[in-house]
Amino acid sequence: MGSAIHEASFWEREGKGLRCGLCSHRCLIKDGKRGLCGVREASKGRLLSLVYGRASSIAVDPVEKKPLYHFKPGSRILSIGTAGCNFRCLHCQNNDISCAGPESFFLRDVGVKEVSKMALTRNCQGIAWTYNEPTIWYEFTRDASKEAKKKGLDTMYVTNGYITPEALEEHAPYLDAMNIDVKAFTEDFYKKIVGAKLQPVLDTCVKAKELGIHVELTYLIIPTHNDSPEEIRRFARWAVEEMGQDTPIHFSRFFPQHKMADLPATPMGSLEKAYEVTKEEGARYVYLGNVRLDPREDTYCHQCGERVVKRRGFGDIVNRLDGDRCPDCGTKLPFVV
Repeated sequence: MGSAIHEASFWEREGKGLRCGLCSHRCLIKDGKRGLCGVREASKGRLLSLVYGRASSIAVDPVEKKPLYHFKPGSRILSIGTAGCNFRCLHCQNNDISCAGPESFFLRDVGVKEVSKMALTRNCQGIAWTYNEPTIWYEFTRDASKEAKKKGLDTMYVTNGYITPEALEEHAPYLDAMNIDVKAFTEDFYKKIVGAKLQPVLDTCVKAKELGIHVELTYLIIPTHNDSPEEIRRFARWAVEEMGQDTPIHFSRFFPQHKMADLPATPMGSLEKAYEVTKEEGARYVYLGNVRLDPREDTYCHQCGERVVKRRGFGDIVNRLDGDRCPDCGTKLPFVV
């Protein structure tokens, strides 16, 4: 079974504390204290992970729910997460998990090999580290991902992108896909709303692509905070120039949550404008999320314009792909199949 206390990776002694090198906060942690994530603690000259093999949520999902639209369409995945987070998003939709600590009563022990066994017995093709920020229980996700690859399972991170380059490089051989949440395109938003910085997230996106990981981007549009057409255009231009025009981009609709419960839901007009602006900047695959029965959930061949994947909700997928090619014109499309 899992063991909650486990020596952490990526740290070094610095002065009277320990410098954590797992995420881009790079916390300096004094003995008996924890990092911003709340789950890594300095103890007698060692940095410990307090959530190794401790899960808060486990479920079976379609891969599209992550959202990953261009990775093994229609496949089933085991979704699993722990407690805690290295961000403090005012709009967090999983704040009951992200704000919880390692002492939370609802955490259950899971073993490194047990995760793959659960996935296989549930007829899943992969494992998604999700619900809370997967980076903060890095040691367990890395070890369990290694086992998953031995069993022929896919692995994926649904992440805020704050992992350091050195940690991502170590995990990359055992990580197939990432959905990276770019929460806005200004440092001011990240400072005030998230408690972090934008640039490390952008660096992770580029690094993950360089390492051969399949990357999709999500941008949650929050009214009055990150929804101006100018900001969306800057994000879209960066995505096309740095990540490539074939990188899937998901614009997601905000609903009042956590400490932003006083805001309205994102108007459809804001989503539609983001879609148009991003297409104008040259992105080929743009999607709208948290909306119902919208054709902009579907995938269209960039060459001939025919619909190749129809989506109506996460569980209703009509996949016409011929391998990774358009069935109508034969164009090779940016899918992992």
